[in-house]
Amino acid sequence: MATGFLLARFAAAGDKTAFVEADGSRESYAGLLARIEAAGAALDAAGVRPGAAVQLRGDFGAAATAFLLALWARGAAVIPVAPVSFEKAGEFAQVGQAEWIVDAASGAASGAIAPGPGSSEHPLYDDLRRRGVPGLVIFSSGTTGASKGAVHDATRLLSKFEGPGKDFRTLAFLLFDHIAGVDTLLYCLSNASTIVCPAERTPEAICRLIAAEAVEVLPTAPSFLNLMLLSGAQQAHDLSSLKIVTYGAEMMPQALLERVAAALPQARLVQKYGTSEIGALRSRSEGSASRWIRIGGHEDGRGAEWRVVDGLLEVRTGTAMLGYLNAPSPFTDDGWYRTGDRVEVKGDMVRFLGRDSDVINVGGQKVFPAEVEAEIARLDGVAEVAVSGSAHPILGAVVTARVRMTDPGAAPAAVRTAIRRGLAGRLEPYKIPQKIEVTDQPLVTDRFKQRRG
Repeated sequence: MATGFLLARFAAAGDKTAFVEADGSRESYAGLLARIEAAGAALDAAGVRPGAAVQLRGDFGAAATAFLLALWARGAAVIPVAPVSFEKAGEFAQVGQAEWIVDAASGAASGAIAPGPGSSEHPLYDDLRRRGVPGLVIFSSGTTGASKGAVHDATRLLSKFEGPGKDFRTLAFLLFDHIAGVDTLLYCLSNASTIVCPAERTPEAICRLIAAEAVEVLPTAPSFLNLMLLSGAQQAHDLSSLKIVTYGAEMMPQALLERVAAALPQARLVQKYGTSEIGALRSRSEGSASRWIRIGGHEDGRGAEWRVVDGLLEVRTGTAMLGYLNAPSPFTDDGWYRTGDRVEVKGDMVRFLGRDSDVINVGGQKVFPAEVEAEIARLDGVAEVAVSGSAHPILGAVVTARVRMTDPGAAPAAVRTAIRRGLAGRLEPYKIPQKIEVTDQPLVTDRFKQRRG
C-alpha cells in the first residue's frame, strides 16, 4: 500500500500532536489513525469503488487528511478543493469526471459522501487503475484562462518522503489544493511533525498563531510577506521561534527579500520552486537575501534535471504529472517540461525573471513586469503594485501599472507624478508605465498571486 510507511510512522508517533486545528483543538497521530480507519469504513458504506475519481472538499486538518489517505489506500484519484476554490468545485468535478464528492468540511465525523457528476472515465485514470496506484489531480489557478487538471501518480509524490527528514512545527499556510501545500503536508506527516492550521490567513492572525504555537517553519508567498511587513504584525508578536521561511508561487522582489531578511534575522529564507505539472522540487537558496537558487539535481532523490532553452527553463523529473485531463501535453518528446519561466543562469544556479507569457513587447523591446514592479515597490507609500501590458496602435503595447497606496487618500495625480519621477533614471523610458491606475482594492488573489491585467 502506497501510504503504508506513513501509517507505520503515525503508529510510532502515538499521542504526539499531529494537527493543531483551526479552532485550536488538537488531534494526535493515534487519533489520526482512527480517523483514517473511520473514513475507510464510511467510503465502504457509501460504495466508493477502488480506483474511482473522488473530489475531496476541505482544508488542512485531521478530517480532510484522513479522507485523503483513506482514498489513496483504495487507489482513488483524489481531486482536492480548498475553501477559496469552492465556487469552482462544480467545474472541477465535471472536468475531473468525479464519481464521488467527499465533503470533509461538513463538520460530520465521517464526512458527507455523495455521488458526483462523473464516471471516473479518462485514459489517465485508466492508466492509474491498470497499474493499481492512486492519483492526485491538481487544478491550475486559471488566472490566464480555463483551469487545467494535472493528473499525478501519487506513489511518485509519496516516494519522495520515504527517507527520513526533519521534524519542524509547521504552519499550513499554503492551500490544500496547491501542489506546494500537498508537498508540505506530506513532508510533515512523513516526519510525524505537528501541523498548525490557520483559521484565516491575515498577517495579524498568522503572526499571532506563530507566536502562540511556537511555529518553526512558515511556507508562504512574497505577496503575504509584503502585506505582513506593511501591517507591522511581525513587530506586535514574538516570531523568534521561526527557523525557516519558504516562499514561492510568484516573483520575489529583491527589495522585499532584503526587508524580510532584516525583519526576521533568525530565520533562514528559502526560495522554493515547483508547478502543478512537475510537483515541488527541492531547492537551496544561495543565501537568505539572494534570489539565486539551486533546484532539483540528484540530491532531491527523484533525478530532477533542468536546462535552459532560448532563455526558458525546462525540467525533467520523476515527480512530473502523467498529463492533463483537458489540455495537450506540455512535455517535449524526450520528457522535458517547458515551464514558460524566463531565467538567468550562474553556474549551477538560476534566477527567475518572470513568466514568458507576462512579457510586454513595447515596440520590439521586452519588458518584464516583475522588474518594473520591483522598482515601483521601492517607492515611498506604495503598498502593492501589479504591472501588465495594454494594447497600443503604434508600439503594439505599453506598460500599465495598478498601484495601491498605504495612504488610501493619496491623490491619484500626485501618485502618478511621484511614480514617474521615482522611476526616471532607474528604468529605461520604455519600461516606465504610460498608464498608472490608483486603486483601493487588493492586488493579490485569495491564492496570494498578483492580479495582473
